[in-house]
Amino acid sequence: MSPTLAESAVELLPELVALRRSIHEEPEIGLELPLTQAKVVAALEGLGLEVSLGEKLSSVTAVLRGGRPGPAVLLRGDMDALPVQETSGLPFASRIAGAMHACGHDLHVAGLVGAARLLAERREELAGSVVFMFQPGEEGCGGAQLMVDEGVLEAAGTKAVAAYALHVAAALLPAGWVASRPGPVMAASDTLQVTFRGRGGHGSMPHAALDPLPAACEAVTALQTMVTRRFDAFDPVVVTVGTFHAGSVENVIAETATFGATIRSFSVEAREKVAQEALRVVRGIGEAHGLTVEAEIVGGYPVTVNDPVESAYAAGVVTEVLGAGRYVEMPHAVAGSEDFGVLDKLVPSAYLMLGATPPDRDPSTAPYNHAPEAAFEDSVLGDAAALLAGLALARLARA
Repeated sequence: MSPTLAESAVELLPELVALRRSIHEEPEIGLELPLTQAKVVAALEGLGLEVSLGEKLSSVTAVLRGGRPGPAVLLRGDMDALPVQETSGLPFASRIAGAMHACGHDLHVAGLVGAARLLAERREELAGSVVFMFQPGEEGCGGAQLMVDEGVLEAAGTKAVAAYALHVAAALLPAGWVASRPGPVMAASDTLQVTFRGRGGHGSMPHAALDPLPAACEAVTALQTMVTRRFDAFDPVVVTVGTFHAGSVENVIAETATFGATIRSFSVEAREKVAQEALRVVRGIGEAHGLTVEAEIVGGYPVTVNDPVESAYAAGVVTEVLGAGRYVEMPHAVAGSEDFGVLDKLVPSAYLMLGATPPDRDPSTAPYNHAPEAAFEDSVLGDAAALLAGLALARLARA
């Protein structure tokens, strides 16, 4: 009797852990990841894949041709790290100052390599092709769109009929649990950038100047009132001001006050409305204070939306591959954002969260992704590899 995907993945685990830790030690940020790209290419050698490299980014696209004709499905793993100084204390902690795989993308890479190995072993069972998408630049650099522009969806010669991805979580979910939901699963993310421009002067004589700082402060609080009074609580938005800058010394009224905010939304309608309303609020406050206002919305990632059919299918695959009781449905979308939302607008897709909380930490209190002390459980790499492989194998079987 042939081993199951989960059984085969256990045998792969030592080499997947070694790959993950090697990537973790040498994190790279953004679109250019030459070290990571080289490690991926080396890990795929000997599998009989058609491998191509990106032109505008250090991506890797690999195509596995099945033993029988059929459509193509896509499996995606993002590869980039964050500009975070690691404080985890792990023996394989980052050796690159100011860079860390704090979001677990190193596990995504190793898990996707594992899926490629599992599927290559079962090539003759595949009724079609599998595209493995190793993507740089997820953390705000738009790598998914660049790979789409370079043809990743058509890499097998025909457009992929479905796309799947997973994301590990350093907290909230126990290790090995999988969570997802149909419909919106992660938020759209945009940025509001504002500058209030007045007239500088001496702090002792504010009447002789035109102080932008009080108006900027008023705008920050007014944006929160806008959220609670202009938006449906069941189609929510989040506006968080993360930067605020004004002045350089206590007794000088600054000429400008600037702030920046992240905006999260969960529908196309709310995304459009919050952009319009935020600009209206800050411009109106500036005008009321006699200030010049420079304000713009910088577009980011769209809402990540799971196709209902693919979401239900993925939930079934979790149970089939990993066992009963391993899947939980998320009660609502989360306000983090992801550029996998670019892909799900083009092909039916499902995006899943995989718990990777270390066993010595409480999922409810453990440091979450992006924290400098975040840590992820290596043993879930087998689950990630088996689940991704299972999604592709079963989807091609029912095509």
